[in-house]
Amino acid sequence: MSFRLSPIVRFVAGVCLVGLCLFGLNLLPGTSALALEYNKETLIEANFSGQNLTDASFTKANLRRTDFSNANLQGVSFFGANLEDANLSGANLSSATLDSARLVDANLTNAVLEGAFAFNAKFDRARITGADFTGVLLRSDVQDALCAIADGTNPITGRQTRDTLECY
Repeated sequence: MSFRLSPIVRFVAGVCLVGLCLFGLNLLPGTSALALEYNKETLIEANFSGQNLTDASFTKANLRRTDFSNANLQGVSFFGANLEDANLSGANLSSATLDSARLVDANLTNAVLEGAFAFNAKFDRARITGADFTGVLLRSDVQDALCAIADGTNPITGRQTRDTLECY
């Protein structure tokens, strides 16, 4: 028994073979679907503690007082998100996009932000004890403000917060 696949199905199947399935379709075993999208959602006081949210998107989402403690947030987009008073303690934010995010009063204790993009992020009154900012792109005024409060050593990477912020 044989059958022909339409050109669009062949295209989608080919894209899935390289791990970029469209529309969450899993046409072949062993392929992965797109990450979760919470763009522009209102998720005040939501609980994502300990969850694996790799490559999810929270672009322009309202995440005030949301719990992301100990979550895997690698590659997550928080572009323009409101993370005011959010709990990001112990979270892995490596390679995350935090540009234009509002992290006012956020708890980043022991978080790993290695390689994150946070150029226009606001960190006013954020708690950063033990956070690892290695390779994070920050504005110089934000870097200076964070250096003024930086202390501790990250328990995962073993790096001192002041050193990762290049405080001199």
